[in-house]
Formats: sequence, C-alpha cells, structure tokens
Amino acid sequence: MNWVEKDPKFGDMIRTKVQFYHHYGIFVSENEVIQFGLPDDPMRSAAEIRVLSTDVLTFLQGGDLEVMVPGKEERKQMRSPERIAAIARQRIGEDGYHILHNNCEHFANDCVFGQPHSSFVQDIREKLRKKLGK
Repeated sequence: MNWVEKDPKFGDMIRTKVQFYHHYGIFVSENEVIQFGLPDDPMRSAAEIRVLSTDVLTFLQGGDLEVMVPGKEERKQMRSPERIAAIARQRIGEDGYHILHNNCEHFANDCVFGQPHSSFVQDIREKLRKKLGK
C-alpha cells in the first residue's frame, strides 16, 4: 500500500499527518469524511470518541490529504467504493475507541478490507520486541 497526495474519490481511504502519527478516514465527498474521532482531540476521553462524519477541512485540520493506493494483492481484497461508504456510514455513532486495539486506522481498514488493522500499532510492537530482544 502506498500513499499519495491527490484528489480523493468516493470510497477512498484517506489520511492526514497529525504530530507523530496519521489520522485515517473514508472519503465520501468534500462534505463527508467518516472517521473514528477527530484528529488530535486531547480534550476527549476514549469513552467519548465516536465514529462521526465531518467535512474534509475538519478532517484535515490544516494538514495535507493523502490517498491510499493499494497494491495488486490489496486490490483483490478491497470492497467496492459503494460498500466501503455504506459500511462506514452504518458505523456512525459507534464507540469503543482504544488507541492500541480500535483506533481510526483499524476503523478505515475494516471498512475497506473487512479486517481491522493498524500499521502504526504494529510498527510500535515490532520496535518494542526488538528493544526487548523478543
């Protein structure tokens, strides 16, 4: 999977850089990006974070927009843009946020591929394993 700065299309997985991590969402239109919480919202506790719909500018909060470009194998696993958007919309209002087990990247990957996954969390775990010699 690669990430490029380009105009997103309906059903695309998008992200924006927030401090030392990326915030992920599903692009429906300029007026609708579905995401698990807002990027860098330190005033909210995990229990208050929900899947919500905002416009693209609120999603970006001044950052740059990147669009996921899937590899050949990933394209085979992807749902259709219509299905991706429908699943994301069905999840609006959902809670259960957890930085390590159920974050915005897990949400976006689950909508697109049917599997929750976070490369950010996986990278941290790998670094910890190496540091601990396991």
